[in-house]
Amino acid sequence: MNRLTDLNYLKTFLKQSGLKPRHYLGQNFLVDEEVLGEILDAAELTKSDTVLEVGPGIGTLTVELVKRAGKVIAVEKDERMMGLLSRNAELVSASQKRDPEFNLGLRIVNQDILKFHLDKYVSGPYKVVANIPYYLTSHLIQYFLNQKNQPKLLVLMVQKEVAERVVAKPGELSILGISVQFFADAEIAAVVPKESFWPVPKVDSAILRIEPKDKYPEITDYKLFFSTVKKAFAGKRKQLKNTLGNIQVLRQAGIDPMARPQDLSIDDWIRLYLEIRN
Repeated sequence: MNRLTDLNYLKTFLKQSGLKPRHYLGQNFLVDEEVLGEILDAAELTKSDTVLEVGPGIGTLTVELVKRAGKVIAVEKDERMMGLLSRNAELVSASQKRDPEFNLGLRIVNQDILKFHLDKYVSGPYKVVANIPYYLTSHLIQYFLNQKNQPKLLVLMVQKEVAERVVAKPGELSILGISVQFFADAEIAAVVPKESFWPVPKVDSAILRIEPKDKYPEITDYKLFFSTVKKAFAGKRKQLKNTLGNIQVLRQAGIDPMARPQDLSIDDWIRLYLEIRN
């Protein structure tokens, strides 16, 4: 058992360390071992994997990542948590069992992930596995999907509502959904009740699995593609003929001018882009 998922132990551990969760950093600690297992199952880790963890907090997930992966890089913004991560006996034990030279198996970096220089720490394939601060979700997903060295897999704990937007089908698509599905295949691996965390957040969560795929070779101008999408969504409830204006181009792309932006599939957007570009 991972002791850090035991609520009483967690509270005692934090109290002895003189720490309280910081709401503005989205610090809600996982206290459900079954959910911890679901995250690890979704990540499909092997000893050949390098894992980047964002916001390790006190190391609940980090402990398990170190046991399963070949190398773990944990990026933590909160300086208070750095000492806890280093002192956490269970974390040190897991690292030393895996590798006597502790630092070869785990590297802890005190930095804001959005200012993190990925290529300084990761040169080859890697996975991102994290219980991320929810206020960072869309920024973080875009950060990794736009990297030259994309992760081969992202497994993220996010708000359920956000996960549903990411995996939405035509009729419910948003800019977020399009921007993720353009670069990757996404699925919800599990829904997580809010009671699985302490302090208990206001909403349920979900484990989101994102697997980057080969980009569309016909898209040579990403700026034009996404500016078209954003222009259409500027009037989400409006018909495309009103937001994009060119009815002839819409018809040539095989798109109903009366349709609304959320109704279009990724393939629809690609056809529209090709017509606009030409």
